This record gives sequence, structure tokens and C-alpha cells, in this order.
Amino acid sequence: MENGKNNLYELVKNFDIAMLITHDSQDMHARPMVIARLDIGMDAYLITDSDSVKVDEIEINPHALLTFQSARQFASVKGDITIEYDRALLETMWKEVWKVWFPIGIADPNIAILKFTAHEGEYWNNSGLQGLKYVYDATKAYISGERPSPDSARHNKISL
Repeated sequence: MENGKNNLYELVKNFDIAMLITHDSQDMHARPMVIARLDIGMDAYLITDSDSVKVDEIEINPHALLTFQSARQFASVKGDITIEYDRALLETMWKEVWKVWFPIGIADPNIAILKFTAHEGEYWNNSGLQGLKYVYDATKAYISGERPSPDSARHNKISL
């Protein structure tokens, strides 16, 4: 399991943005979010306005999903979100570019930290040798007129 967790972290550690999926009692909503910090255990910190709809949804239901995608790498992580107002933590993560959303800057009282605590993750890595194997399997399936068989080596599901 530890190796799977490390592989997942290595896969997504350089992503700047993830899709955050939250839901209230009726609907699900997805939106891209800047990753303020990502820990090796896959816990993530996101910054938002405390008056946002996502905060309302999280207060109704803290279960959420983060998804990551590049051209050949994909991951999804299930977890729970808590809303925090830790100014000292915010100072360690603050980026000046966030003034686009918070013109007052780090002193803005409406800045909330969303702490995502990961429970389970899945990832697919079709880069490098895995990508070459995928291309080979896809080509072989195309020529033979058959679907390629699912390859569990490219899909990994882990508890975090």
C-alpha cells in the first residue's frame, strides 16, 4: 500500500490544478481549483472565498473527490473536506497571484482553507513504458478487430 501511495503522490505532485467535485443534498458540482499544498499522504489544501457555493455544499456534505488529468496520466482521490481559517497556515501557502481572487491580499477575512483529507485513490499512468505497452495493445486490438483486454497494471486503486 505504501508503494501505491507513493506512486500516486509522484504522479500528481506537479499538478497545479485539480477538479474538485462536491455535492449538496441534490446535485454534484465540479470546478477547477488551484492546489495550494499537497502532502505525500495525498492530503490537499485549497483556497476559496468563505462565501462561495462550494463552502455551503461542504457544510451540507463534506465528502468530495479531487481529479487530476494530463495527456497520459489520470487520478481521482476520494476524501473529506474541512473548512479552516488558520491564518498561520495560510501565510505558509500564500501566493501573490491569488490577489486576482482576493484583491485585499492575505489579510482578506473571507479567505478559507479547504483541507482535503484523502481516503482512497485511483490512478492510471499511460506514460513511459506503460504508454508504449498501451499503444502496442491498442494497435494489436485495432488490427485484430477486438477490444484490448483491461490491464490492471495500468489501473491502481489504493486506500490512503
